[in-house]
Amino acid sequence: MTDSRKGTDSGPPIGRRMMLSMLAAGAAGLVAAPYVQGTWEKVLGSASQNDPTGLSGLLPNPGGFRYFSVAASVPHKDRTTYELTVDGLVDRPGTYTLDALRALPQTRVVGDVRCTDGWRVPDTPFAGVLLSHLLDLAGVRPEGKAIRFTCFDGVYSESLTIEQARRPDVLVALDMLDAPITHDHGGPVRLYVAPMYFYKSAKWLSGITVTDQVVPGYWEEYGYDVDGWLDQAA
Repeated sequence: MTDSRKGTDSGPPIGRRMMLSMLAAGAAGLVAAPYVQGTWEKVLGSASQNDPTGLSGLLPNPGGFRYFSVAASVPHKDRTTYELTVDGLVDRPGTYTLDALRALPQTRVVGDVRCTDGWRVPDTPFAGVLLSHLLDLAGVRPEGKAIRFTCFDGVYSESLTIEQARRPDVLVALDMLDAPITHDHGGPVRLYVAPMYFYKSAKWLSGITVTDQVVPGYWEEYGYDVDGWLDQAA
């Protein structure tokens, strides 16, 4: 696997609609329609948060974002219970609380959020700790070539090469839209990889492990590109 901005030879990432079409063909059809995002926000607004059918999880909520989880349920974490572990091929493994992460230098990145399903939220501000800074604090060993990310939902995982992880637009994000990241948006801590599709920005981040090779993440095991570059990053 090469660190190519064009991604792997398998073509563009596969949208979740293709993965879920047999289970929610009708809802997926709505998601595919470009005009639905604006209409949904205008007509239903915050009522989508209380949809008893669960179909609103496949539709935009106010602000253009959608809630999506591959786990049946995700525990809530806060400053008293959250921990982020950095380990693997490093000289100084460590564990960070939410307060410890906020005490580190913070960087703000503004970028588009784009999902393989077709929805997009432009000019979205994220803020947090540069992933490269945490890697420097840990001291990556020469044999460390990639990062594996794990999440406290107990299911999701993602990956980056070391070169990708050290980009200045890759954050361990604590804030989104200039406010602490909520649980529904992957908080209190999530990954934000600005130049890649949003599936690379793992929610509910709990582990950063340096490895000697790329370990494909959750969706990549189902055919998504390991390198999920956006077109403008190519």
